[in-house]
Formats: sequence, C-alpha cells, structure tokens
Amino acid sequence: MAISKPPLVLFRDGDDIRRDLRLALASATDAERPGLERALALVEAQCARGDDDVLAQWTRGVLEAAGVDPARDHVKAVTAVRGAVPELSLLAAHRLVKGAAGEL
Repeated sequence: MAISKPPLVLFRDGDDIRRDLRLALASATDAERPGLERALALVEAQCARGDDDVLAQWTRGVLEAAGVDPARDHVKAVTAVRGAVPELSLLAAHRLVKGAAGEL
C-alpha cells in the first residue's frame, strides 16, 4: 500500500524565532529594546495565524504574481498554483484557490 504525501508541507518556525527574540530582549540595551519589541510583536502575530490563513495568503501571492483573478478565471488560477508547485494534484490546487478566495 502506497502512502501518499501531503500536497504541501507548511513549515512554520515562528516559535524558534519568538524564543530567540525573547532571549535577545533579556539582554538588550535601551536602544535595541524598541526594535526587538516590535519584531517580537510581528512574530507573535504571525504565530497566532492559523495554517489555513497562511496557505490562503501564499496562494493569493502566487495568483497576484501570475496576474490571475480567481473570481474571473478559476482554471487559470488553478494552473498558476500548480505551476508554482507542480506536484500538487488538481484537487489540492482547486482547494487552495477556493480557500484563498474565502469560498471554503
């Protein structure tokens, strides 16, 4: 029996970055502190996002770069997503496009 691999692997390393920023803040000078605090706030906001939101943002970026409006041409949108990740199945690309359009 063959084990199918997932269409996309979402790698999120925000927890490691957040830990490193907190360590840097612990020894930061007064001049460094505001920048590190801002960076930490940005990383925490990204870490709070769900996987579906991250995938939708990625898909919207692919579609924008390809100049494709998924509301006008779903087929071209799916083709663009599959062009970015050729291993994607037709169904997986369809779901990503629908998710990016807020239709799932």
